[in-house]
Amino acid sequence: MAIIGAGPAGIYAADLLTKAERDFDVSIDLFERLPAPFGLVRYGVAPDHPRIKGIINALIKVLDRGDIRLFANVEYGTDITREELQRHYDAVIFSTGCFIDAKLDIPGVDLDRSYGAADFVNWYDAHPDVPQTWPLDAERVAVIGNGNVALDVARVLAKQADDMLSTEIPDHVYEGLKQSRVTDVHVFGRRGPAQAKFTPLELRELGHVKDVDIIVYPEDFEFDEASMATIHSNNQVKQVTKTLTDFTLREPTGAPRRLHLHFLHAPVAVLGDTGVTGLRTERQELDGSGGVTGTGEFTDWPMDAVYRAVGYFGTALPQLPFDDRRGVIPNHEGRVADTLRQADAAEAPVLPGVYATGWIKRGPVGLIGHTKGDALETITHLIADRAAGGLPEPEAPTEDAIIELLRSKSVDFVDWEGYHLLEAAEKALGEPHGRERIKIATREAMLAEARRAVVAADETVG
Repeated sequence: MAIIGAGPAGIYAADLLTKAERDFDVSIDLFERLPAPFGLVRYGVAPDHPRIKGIINALIKVLDRGDIRLFANVEYGTDITREELQRHYDAVIFSTGCFIDAKLDIPGVDLDRSYGAADFVNWYDAHPDVPQTWPLDAERVAVIGNGNVALDVARVLAKQADDMLSTEIPDHVYEGLKQSRVTDVHVFGRRGPAQAKFTPLELRELGHVKDVDIIVYPEDFEFDEASMATIHSNNQVKQVTKTLTDFTLREPTGAPRRLHLHFLHAPVAVLGDTGVTGLRTERQELDGSGGVTGTGEFTDWPMDAVYRAVGYFGTALPQLPFDDRRGVIPNHEGRVADTLRQADAAEAPVLPGVYATGWIKRGPVGLIGHTKGDALETITHLIADRAAGGLPEPEAPTEDAIIELLRSKSVDFVDWEGYHLLEAAEKALGEPHGRERIKIATREAMLAEARRAVVAADETVG
């Protein structure tokens, strides 16, 4: 079996498949386009959230068992094609996730200094394929969105750079944040406090950020019957609304930076001629069922930059159908369908031996833990298809065949030993500073560390 994408979804699928009850042997190869695995846990979780980053330790234990092979730094569609995969494997699972910004269709969204949150996250998480500089000359910043990514972006923008120095960020991120001129960060949510998608822990942590005042506006705290019903029935919503309500009782301390949380303000336009000068919002009111309607009351907020954190979106993959509207591979419970519309997936014929799991299967909703149940559904169908003889027979299923193919194409792949060498190098960088690790930020440097064992062996032979 081959799995394309070595984030949590792909690794969970591999782990479940190795442990599942089945009447056949399984050999799993995990392919990843970046030099290191772990997907959005490594490149989407803010560096000052080590608790969530700790999920990587559990994923490492899965791969440390040795029954799943890693081929990192391998690009699907370029280094290896679907035809080549199906020549060597009887099943291919795609778990490539969602890593670009969802579109926000309002006027002015393409102005200079209007940024996608995913691009900023990639910068501060030291993604190896993005530039190492980021413009942080704005004093007043708007963040559009009411989920954890919006909260992460706002917190990183508002936080003092020295408070990030204990994390895994490399020097270029620290120096960039150190030069930031931000004084005020405004987070705008279209719906009310009871509909915010923050997790309780992340929201509470916001209240403990040093040298930052959290400012909320009592007029934004509107609760209708549907809101109250959700608060009483959902403990997470109850905790979030309590924390937000507690924020209303806090007095400003005169801190050098302020983080403003606005609710019931829908963005309708980014203002400016060539660059951002402001954000226009329309006041919303709750409609009694958890939704909102516009009131026709507009506010223009002077801003120097806008960050759009309205969600992630999937990316089309070569040789596979793709639903451009939903940003997913059309599938029925993980079986990839031969159609361009997810809505038609249940009725369309399936592509034999081709599956999907994670966000590319269902869209960017849910927390990391939700991908386990998602993977279980896909794996269950894969095993059933195998038992029913529904998987195609590969031409060259030997374990050495894929290595020979990649080497014949001069693909500089990183195996699991290579990842451990990279990990050791990052930890060595952090040790003199009392930090768990410092991320290596470029693809070239990552590959150089992962190749050290090969270079040492070549020198010994020479």
